[in-house]
Amino acid sequence: MNLATRAAAAGAAEVVSRVAAPGATTTKSSATDPVTDADRASEDAIVELIRRHRPSDEIIGEERGHRSGSSGYRWVIDPLDGTVNFLYGIPAFAVSVACEILRDGTWVPWVGVVHDIGREETFSAAAGLGARMNGAVIQVGSVEALAAALITTGFSYEAASRARQARALCALLPAVRDIRSGGSAAIELCWVASGRFDAYFEDELAIWDTAAGKLIVAEAGGRTTSLGVSGIIASNTALHHELKTRLSDEVAQ
Repeated sequence: MNLATRAAAAGAAEVVSRVAAPGATTTKSSATDPVTDADRASEDAIVELIRRHRPSDEIIGEERGHRSGSSGYRWVIDPLDGTVNFLYGIPAFAVSVACEILRDGTWVPWVGVVHDIGREETFSAAAGLGARMNGAVIQVGSVEALAAALITTGFSYEAASRARQARALCALLPAVRDIRSGGSAAIELCWVASGRFDAYFEDELAIWDTAAGKLIVAEAGGRTTSLGVSGIIASNTALHHELKTRLSDEVAQ
């Protein structure tokens, strides 16, 4: 946990130093999916720190790819979650650092840290030890009726996927209190964990988007399940079944 927290802070420092001048910008999956010098510098700082202290651990990073290891521990890094927000000056972007342990051939969440740079809030969790925000214990909200729930979601960078996601959104919107979209899966998962949102869903995500946030939600008393091929639903236990039923039907269409 100490190393994950330090690594997230090191990445955040690189991002903050580039707020005024993000540097060169390229794209990945589509013309609307950007990568900046801040993304790369943040990941380099995180990896350097982890490698210095745990040279045998495996590492998966969004920007630099996979680095093999032999220790049975794996780090999953999103060096700048919310890059579009970062480019537009919207203070909703974060660094996400997770560590997993290999048990019986399966990677199991062990530690997760998400540092929300704009708000200077650090969300953290360790398996079996609860979830915290800046050291204070957090818990998911207590809303039991979907009609009273504030839901958040996100969208793919691919046009065809967005069309499908729009259909799911239109089907769900009349059934809930309201829907938001903040542009950072890591932050939105943490806001479910702290009760600021009642649920979050998105049906196309990468492992680094959710590795830390899923553990933080679970340790805050919430529940996460898969959605579609690579998505997630996160909420308190009271809302989860109905939300999963509604969304699974729409995503399957």
